[in-house]
Amino acid sequence: MSDVTIYHNPRCTKSRQTLELLRSRGVEPTIVEYLKTPPGPAELKAILAKLGKGPRDILRAKEAAEAGIAKDLDDDALIDALSANPAAIERPIVVTGDKARVGRPPESVLEIL
Repeated sequence: MSDVTIYHNPRCTKSRQTLELLRSRGVEPTIVEYLKTPPGPAELKAILAKLGKGPRDILRAKEAAEAGIAKDLDDDALIDALSANPAAIERPIVVTGDKARVGRPPESVLEIL
């Protein structure tokens, strides 16, 4: 399978496990180290649409609090805040075609392969 992207944090166990799972299935994804290359607001909106989720669904509460991201932001402001503070984005996210899944647990990404 081609055209698979993983938004990956190599320091995260679940992210590493998800990448290993993809590779064990013969999938060599495009790897985006999103802490180094964060998705912009438009890209993040597209990912959320593929996930079928809102920005609060991919928010890491502890990291958001540490970044000073207010819980009462509207969706657009929250997307902007996540783009500016990518550590607050849940990980990993695997995208292929018009579908995406958060790799928690890693096996959940198999639904879209």
